[in-house]
Formats: sequence, C-alpha cells, structure tokens
Amino acid sequence: MNIKLVLKLVGRVLLLEAAALAVPLAVALIYREDPLPFLLAIAIVAAVGLALSALPAKSQFFTREGFVAVGLIWIFTGLVGALPFMFCGYFATPMDAIFESCSGFTTTGSTILPEIESLPRGILFWRAFTHWLGGMGVLVLATAILPRLGIRSHYLTQAETPGPVFSKLVPKQSQTSKILYTMYFALTALEALCLKIAGMPLYDALIHSFSTAGTGGFSNRNASVGAYDSVAIDVIITVFMLLFSINFAVYFLILTKKWREALASDELRFFLSVVAGATVVLTLFNLGVYSSVGESLRYASFQVAAIISTTGFGTADFVLWPQFSQMIIVLLMFCGASAGSTGGGMKCSRVLLLLRGLRREIHRITHPRCVEVVKLDGKLVSEATLHTLLVFLGAYVTTVFAAALIISLDGCSFAVSFSAALTCVSNVGPGLEAIGPSGNFAAFSTLSKGVMSLCMIVGRLEIFPILVLFTPSTWRQL
Repeated sequence: MNIKLVLKLVGRVLLLEAAALAVPLAVALIYREDPLPFLLAIAIVAAVGLALSALPAKSQFFTREGFVAVGLIWIFTGLVGALPFMFCGYFATPMDAIFESCSGFTTTGSTILPEIESLPRGILFWRAFTHWLGGMGVLVLATAILPRLGIRSHYLTQAETPGPVFSKLVPKQSQTSKILYTMYFALTALEALCLKIAGMPLYDALIHSFSTAGTGGFSNRNASVGAYDSVAIDVIITVFMLLFSINFAVYFLILTKKWREALASDELRFFLSVVAGATVVLTLFNLGVYSSVGESLRYASFQVAAIISTTGFGTADFVLWPQFSQMIIVLLMFCGASAGSTGGGMKCSRVLLLLRGLRREIHRITHPRCVEVVKLDGKLVSEATLHTLLVFLGAYVTTVFAAALIISLDGCSFAVSFSAALTCVSNVGPGLEAIGPSGNFAAFSTLSKGVMSLCMIVGRLEIFPILVLFTPSTWRQL
C-alpha cells in the first residue's frame, strides 16, 4: 500500500476544493454578507491540502491504492466541506454541518434544516454548488491534473464511476474527463438559461440548475420547486432531471453522430419505459388527490423524475398520496438512474441485468439443455460481471437494513427508519412520513446522522471503496 501517494492525492483534491470555495466566497461578497466562514474554510483546507501534497511519494499505484484513495478523498471532501457550515452559525452541531456537507457532495439532498430561506445566500450557494461538484465526481474533475503525478488515473475513476461496467469515452482518461465536464457544464448552463427565461431569478436559476445537474435536490426555498407554482418551471426541471439521469456516453455517441448506437441502448430504453410506466400509474392512482387528470399528471411526472433521478426536488408531498403510490416511489428509489449519469440508486443497467439473469435461470429450469447468455446492448455480459452484480445487490440490501436497524434506535417507525436508510444509500433525499418532501432530518440523534452521512458516501461510491477501507488486509504492508 503506497499510503504516501494516496495522501498526496487527497491533498491535491483538497486544494481543488479550496479553490472551489472561492466561488461561494465571491457570492457572499456580492451580496455583502460575512465572508469569514469561507475565508477560514479556505485557509484550513488549503493548509491541509498543501501539507499533504508536499509528501514525497513513489509513483507505484494500483487498484488497491485507487479504491483507498477514492474512499478517503470522499470522506475528507465531506468533512472539510462542512467547515463553512460550522463557521456560519446556522448549524446547531458539527455533526449537523457534516451531514449537510455529505448530503451535498454525494448529491443526496437530505437536510437537517427546518428553515432554509433565512440562511445567507453564500451558504445556500455553497450547498447547491456541492451538488454540482459531486454530481459528475470530484475525481473526474481531478483527473485533468493527476497525470502530472505519474499515476494511472483510471484506477481512481474506476472506483468512483457508477455502474456495473467501467468504460472510457476515449482512450485517455484525462480526455474523457474533459469531454464529460464539457457536456455537464453545457447542460447546466442551458438549464439555467431556460429557468431564467421561465421567470426564475438568476440566483435561484443557478441554485436549481446546480442541484438538478448533480441530481441532488437542495433548493433555496422552503417549499422547494413547489414554491414557484409554475408549470413552465416544473416542466423544465422535469426534463433536465431526466436528461442528467441518462448515461453521458449516450450524449457522446449523439455528438459523434452515432445515432443508432445511442438509441439502441438497452438501459436507455428500460429507463424511459420505467419513467413512462410509473408516471401513468401514479397519474391514475392519484386522481382522488387532485382535481383533474392534467393536475395529477403534472405532479406525478415531476415526482417520478425527481425520485428515479434521485434529485429529490418536491412540488407535492407524496406522503399524502395513497399507499400504493408511495410504494411505487420506494421502488423508484431502489431502481435509480442510469449508469454513467449523475444519479444514484442501484442503476437501471443493474436492474435490467438482474431481470435478464432471472429470466435465464427460469429458462434453465424449464429447459435444462438450453444454453442461454445474458446480453446488454448486444454484447455478452460475462459471468464474472453477473457474479459481481449479485454481490453488489447483497451488499446494497445489507447496508440498507443494517443502517435502518441503527436508525431505529431513535424510536422511529419502520417506514421512517427504512426509508431514511434507503434514501441515504440511494442518494435520493426525501423519505416517508416525517422525512418526506415537507420534512427534514433534524430530529435524528447524532449517531443516526453519522450513520446516514456514511451511508450517503457508501451509496455514492457504490459500497466497495468504503468497504475496502474497513478491511484489515487493505492496510497490510504499509
């Protein structure tokens, strides 16, 4: 284990975070707010980053170092990202600040704040900006400078990139990162422009564009997107939540004029089918809640996009919907967005592979001599990938129930404990009952908030990088 190089990488990313903190500092200065929380945070983060970056280290770097580096980087990012929250005086405890920071960077969107609009604009901007930084992945951004360290950056992005299969758009990982961030920035800017045209103030448009792009869900309004009560704004955000939920490789294929390959994506078709099906079902079952089919469709389509994309914005409190509708919401939390997107959850590609694997096993039982393989996008899926998929599913479910068990020590109902654990691991945001779209996570104990903060990072990194950190064999031969 090349721990010195791992810490050196942590230092480099912390320097990037210190630079990112200059953006909300500028916002605070523009609105004539106290800049001290950001100045102190920048000084501390930069000092730690410089100290770690100065460590002498050999360039020996392999898969183990990659997973350890990714796990530590995300934990450190969440911790130091909480500094502005700690210094601003609006968070009761350091754990509350850490929870909010982890929720931001992992694009979960859960909050401990019962009241949001009274916070300084600089702090609210930082909350949303953490979504944007974490949405595509802090290491995807960092790989542009990592080649200077003489390491193979694909070991890092492999550990951070969501989905059952890791792939690059072009041979060089640094070039892939630049392409991804160019598309990411362009879509974010386009959404901000559309929201501004729809009547949203520029500041609000930036906040909601950052949150949509990262599929996070932090808003600067207490009632989230519902505060605007605008059909146009609802439609724009719904469309962009879905756009950011699609694998960015599809956009790359479109840009390179490979339309057939893009439209032939099995995951894309499965994702759009789930969205359409869930929207129709919720529209029909919520007719008793709303006055017309059009109104029911408006709120159903928005919440389906918000949950399956794991953005978590709210225009309606689905806790008031029928129980069947709430179960659909829970299933969408499990499913999540597409692999290679900024969304969370298990990912549609995994769900599709599980269903195809199940179909194959049923065929084997009914036709013992039949030889059938599992394919995705016309390509054979290896047995090793299917095995890893089952291991991931087991680890995912185990993590959710273990976290729910600890959270239940607070005396919460099963619905609250389970949905809190699920929404954190899936990086969705809202849960059921008291932690629904109109609620918050302030009432949980420090232990539960700590567990949920860790669950957010575990879910964002898809479990294994964090499990590697807690495996004794990882730290042998330091």
